[in-house]
Amino acid sequence: MPLPTPSSAPNDDRPPLRRPAQRSIGPGGLTAPQPPLPVPRRTVDLPPAHTVLICVALPGLAISTEQGQLTGQGLEGFYRAGRRMLSRCRLRVAGREPLAVQARMVAADQARFVSTLSLSAEGGPDPDVLVERTRYADGTERITLRSAAHRHLRLPVEVALGTDLAELGAVAAGRAGPELPASVHDSGMRWSCATGHSVVTADPPPADALASAGLLRWEIELPPGGTRSVELRVRPAGAGPIRAAARGATSPLAPARAAGDDPRVQGLLHTSIEDLQSLLLRDPAQPSDTHLAAGAPWRCGMAPAEALAAARMTLPLGTRLAAGTLRTLARTQLPGEGPRSGLIPGPRRHVGTHLPPGCTGVEATLLFPALLAEAVRWGLPDQEAEDLLPAAERCLRWLRTSVGDGTYLADLHPGGPARGETQAHAHRAALLGADLLDAYGRAGGGGLRQWAREMRAAFREDFWIEDRGGGRPAAARLSDGRLLPHLGAGSVHLLDTGLLGAGAPAPGLLDKVQTEQLARLLGGPAMDSGWGLRSLGVKEAAYNPFGHRGGAVRVHETAVAVAGLAAAGYEKEASSLLRGVLSAAETFGYRLPEMYAGEQRVEGGAPVPHPAACRPSATSAAAGVLLLTTLAGIRPDAPAGTVTLRPVRGAPLGEIGLTGLRVAGAPFSVRVSRLGLAMVEEAADGLQLGA
Repeated sequence: MPLPTPSSAPNDDRPPLRRPAQRSIGPGGLTAPQPPLPVPRRTVDLPPAHTVLICVALPGLAISTEQGQLTGQGLEGFYRAGRRMLSRCRLRVAGREPLAVQARMVAADQARFVSTLSLSAEGGPDPDVLVERTRYADGTERITLRSAAHRHLRLPVEVALGTDLAELGAVAAGRAGPELPASVHDSGMRWSCATGHSVVTADPPPADALASAGLLRWEIELPPGGTRSVELRVRPAGAGPIRAAARGATSPLAPARAAGDDPRVQGLLHTSIEDLQSLLLRDPAQPSDTHLAAGAPWRCGMAPAEALAAARMTLPLGTRLAAGTLRTLARTQLPGEGPRSGLIPGPRRHVGTHLPPGCTGVEATLLFPALLAEAVRWGLPDQEAEDLLPAAERCLRWLRTSVGDGTYLADLHPGGPARGETQAHAHRAALLGADLLDAYGRAGGGGLRQWAREMRAAFREDFWIEDRGGGRPAAARLSDGRLLPHLGAGSVHLLDTGLLGAGAPAPGLLDKVQTEQLARLLGGPAMDSGWGLRSLGVKEAAYNPFGHRGGAVRVHETAVAVAGLAAAGYEKEASSLLRGVLSAAETFGYRLPEMYAGEQRVEGGAPVPHPAACRPSATSAAAGVLLLTTLAGIRPDAPAGTVTLRPVRGAPLGEIGLTGLRVAGAPFSVRVSRLGLAMVEEAADGLQLGA
């Protein structure tokens, strides 16, 4: 598998080294072991990212260790659009490196490093100088020296700089190459190669500069209690400062706030929105349209399915992100009249040991009409919706063409399996798409509903495996009718039925008894790790607590499970998963990674990081929004001028208030009491509370 680069959205999963033979359950019971499926070999091991501090304001990144010095090792450095602009930035004061004492993220795009320096052997253990470095994703670093001494200090300050101008993918693969020679440039240094140029400028200008060592030097005068600062700015030669997509009024996300009995809700929502803003990108074809990158540091480009899923989870923050994402992806939709006409292209995704890699383009194509339909419910203006309707119609036409005369949507390659998760996406797309077509006077809604009805009736028979434990939904149905029985987090999408008019959820693929059994399984110890939902049950073959889709906790699926379980009335299971992932969020400083180990929670323990997980991650940050808004059960129908509330009656986090949300284009605030009663505190004029 090629190494991911930040300029694209590659496979988000790393395949295992081998697949064991597997047994499957079908109508005829247990079958003989099947031969292992072919798996592409890993070509590289990604360097660990769980111990570094990652400042993000795309297209800028700053990656640092807790020491604060940039040594040129590992991933360290300032990056712009996937290229390392500066890999080495080592500070020495009075001939010594200060002692690192603290490192922390201040915001999504900045980190603060504190170190100290003792200058006198007779002065005891107390530091004489405090050194503070504030590092920003946009390529700025501010170095501040504060004197704690009682005498005047004259300090030589040196910063040694260097870079290789390597692509992030090459850095991760250990192919960055040597540092480039520097030249003195204006008030700093310059480096050049065939593919780029980098410039560092300093304010105030250095007293001395030595190109051969990449060294800038100042003589700093510090009176007792005095402060002096030096600011470095790193950027490509001739380029201006980074214009982040989320700044000020340009952000498509409302600055919502949370408060309540559980103080963690405030940190989770605030950090989630900050991380979402840091991952925003503009579409080069139409810079007014923004979408989310999948995550940093590995996946700083568009991943269509994840961008749509994240935009859907953030609809309570407004519809602008959804609209920008939909317009961006509509421009990528395959044209023509062939069998793939209307498909939104996407990379392949490894899904663990039980199934071959799947095409995320299929998921994106099915999410497109569902997101558009729900965005209309949340208040997307009619003109924007109508402009996007032709692309949604092409998605739905592709769906019907791909299913043909059959019942299920199978993988695109001949003889491919029909995945249970894919059927859930397809069923939701058909019902919400039909709703959308009817609302705008377009034909085709009746046929989609009829197919969804037929698929629903068949699915309950064809995809359900009876066993002594009460049964379970199959992960997939093979072309010969055999079922793959493993229990994984993909089954949560069977609970995510989508929103129709008047606050009504769409019908699901499972009947009431099957839904109750799935809720029991998701809430059981095999799936609920205590920190969130495992991607594969602990009793399944090839379970691995670190497996991307083979046992690790994925925050996105956990949030979908919480929302689906709560909507279906299984509040006990939903509340357990919610409390688990909230506890995990606290240990991660509320910046949730895309995944972490599915190890069972124990008293006094903490979730174990996955060394290759993106953090921040678009779907995990968006999941923070979904988790908290699920507590209020907000179900808007902006075209009808109503909003229905279905709060979690058990109030698992006590009282919670959510302010600054957006419904029908206006601010919306809601409060849920400790008794589980919801009350609207702010809403658009004329918006009525539904029954």
